[in-house]
Amino acid sequence: MIGLGIETSCDETSLGIVKDGKELLSLKIYSQIDLHKPFRGIVPEIASRAHLEKINPLLEEVLEESKVSLSDLDYVAVTRSPGLTGSLMVGAQLARCIHAIHGTPIVPLCHLQAHFAVLQLEGVEPVFPVLGLLLSGGNSAIYRIPHFGKMETVGDTMDDALGEAFDKVAGLFSLPYPGGPPIEAQASLYTPESGEKDLLPPMLRNLEQDRVAFSFSGLKTAVSHLLAKQPDLSVPKVCYHFQNTAFELVERNLKRAVAITGIRRIIAAGGVLANTTLRNRLSAFAKKNSLEFFSPQKKIYCTDNGAMVAALGYYLMQQGYSKSLDFTVSPVRQETYI
Repeated sequence: MIGLGIETSCDETSLGIVKDGKELLSLKIYSQIDLHKPFRGIVPEIASRAHLEKINPLLEEVLEESKVSLSDLDYVAVTRSPGLTGSLMVGAQLARCIHAIHGTPIVPLCHLQAHFAVLQLEGVEPVFPVLGLLLSGGNSAIYRIPHFGKMETVGDTMDDALGEAFDKVAGLFSLPYPGGPPIEAQASLYTPESGEKDLLPPMLRNLEQDRVAFSFSGLKTAVSHLLAKQPDLSVPKVCYHFQNTAFELVERNLKRAVAITGIRRIIAAGGVLANTTLRNRLSAFAKKNSLEFFSPQKKIYCTDNGAMVAALGYYLMQQGYSKSLDFTVSPVRQETYI
């Protein structure tokens, strides 16, 4: 079964062609980072216009590389939620056009779920239930996933996502946007002394023991106050402690989610998982607590991409889920299909 995946939820235009949900035939991504960099954030109008300009050329590229024609497709999977409405509409319209001409079934889906399906492209077979940890520029959450097509929120962010915190803290140091890579690079330059105390307070230290929640808006404020009080602190040292404090909350929430659900198999995904320090910490955390842990090994699979959309679309098609033209896009995530 050959499927096309279309992803246009935010600032990446991506199309991927996948066979049987696990064999990648082609993947193309156009990143809009340079377009949004002057604004240090996503501008919706710029994003939707860029999708319009790039989506047809990318379609031609994946078809040529995979040696697949539109008439060969068994389904078209497309992100319908969550995301910027104007951007989502661009991908949805392409899916509708393919359906109108070739009768290809459409699988409109939540790309947050697709992040957890991408591991099949690296040979990791899904065994349910699993805990899904999603960390990106717009999301910091843990889900219970009983099967593809359904997610149950265990804990979500109360304000900023982790990726947003990286961007904001990077701005304090005039580091490039997006903030994740330059902060990780700076943090890697610092080696803490033995017994060195944390420079920043732990996040949500008074959170109830049976609750899972993220909050990162206060972390940026804490860094700002720290710099005001100690302006001579080195950038690498502050970046190191910022990462350490942020990642401690991630580990604490994972430990609570495991205790609450009893699920000991974890899939971590999303753009922040491109951070090598985080992946290594979570792997060590899982080993220490006798947990199964998986995250994408290829950084391209951490991004929003068409391959993950096609991979999830395969499993939803297998379960009889598809649409024709009668679907809508939404800025709100859709947790359950079937």
